[in-house]
Amino acid sequence: MTKRILITGAAGYIGHQLGNRLADHFPVIGTDLRGRDDLRFPLEIADVRDPALADLLQREQITHVVHLASILQASPDRARDYDIDVNGTRNVLECCIKAGVQHFTVTSSGAAYGYHADNPAWIDEQDALRGNTEFAYSDHKRLIEEMLADYRQQHPQLQQLIFRPGTVLGTETRNQITNLFMAPRILALKGSDSPFVFIWDQDVIGAMEMGIREDKTGIFNMAGDGALTMSEIARRLNKPLLTLPVWLVKAGLQVAKWRGKPTGPEQVNFLRYRPVLSNRRLKEEFGYPLAKTSAETFEYFVEANGLRR
Repeated sequence: MTKRILITGAAGYIGHQLGNRLADHFPVIGTDLRGRDDLRFPLEIADVRDPALADLLQREQITHVVHLASILQASPDRARDYDIDVNGTRNVLECCIKAGVQHFTVTSSGAAYGYHADNPAWIDEQDALRGNTEFAYSDHKRLIEEMLADYRQQHPQLQQLIFRPGTVLGTETRNQITNLFMAPRILALKGSDSPFVFIWDQDVIGAMEMGIREDKTGIFNMAGDGALTMSEIARRLNKPLLTLPVWLVKAGLQVAKWRGKPTGPEQVNFLRYRPVLSNRRLKEEFGYPLAKTSAETFEYFVEANGLRR
C-alpha cells in the first residue's frame, strides 16, 4: 500500500522541510494555521483541535500522520497553550483512530524529562518523565507522553514513533535558546556547567523520514554525540562568559515577572539543570547514522550565522 502522509504544523521550521523532502517520494498534505509559499505539497489551513481533521484524513486516505504542531514559546495564556498542545494532540489521535491511520510520528522533547538537580548525567529513554509544572512546554510534553502511553494500550492498531529531541540547530534556527548564543556575552550560572546536547536539523528530518519509510516504532532521544558546557560554548564563540550567582538571576527574573513578562525566578532551572540526552538507542536500536556530533552541529550553526567574534 502506498504511504499517504499528513503533517501537522507543516508550515513550521521542521515541518516544511520534512514535507518538501517526503513529497519527492510520497503523497503529502500539510495542515497549519498559517500558509507559506515555498512548499512542494498542498497545505490546508486547519486547527489541530478541530474534529473535522478526521474527515480530511479519510478523504485523503492518510496512512501516516506526523504531528509537529506545538507551542514552542509559552504565552501568558497557559490555558490556551495547554488546549493547543495537550487537547490538540488528543484530537489528532482521536481523528487518526476514527480515520484508520496506521502510523503516528510525534515530536516530544528532552524537556519532558524535566530540569532537576538529580537528573542522571546521561538520560536514557527508560528514565522517568518529570516535566516541570512551572515550565508550560516541559509540563505539556510530559502530559502528552502520558496520554500517548494510554493510547498505546487502548489502541495498539495505531503504531507510535516518538522522538525526544535535544536542542535542534540549523542554518535558520531562531528561538529562545539561540538568543542566548547571539547575545554579546554568554550567560552562565555559578556552580552549574549547563551542558547542551545539540542535534542538526537535517538529522532530525532524516530520522523522521527513515521512521516513516520503515514503519519504525518506539521512543528515541535525538541528540548528537557529546555535549557542550556554557564555558565551551563561550570559547567557541570567542565571546566573554558572564557567570552570575543563582540568586541574582532569580531576582532579575522576578523583576521581569512583575513587569508582565512570561517568566519567573523558577525558570533559572532551565539553565541550571539541563537534561543531557543519551543517543545510544537512536544509533543502535533505531539505526540512524547521525551526520553531526553536538559540537559539529553547534559549529555549523555558528559558521552559518557568522556568530564567532
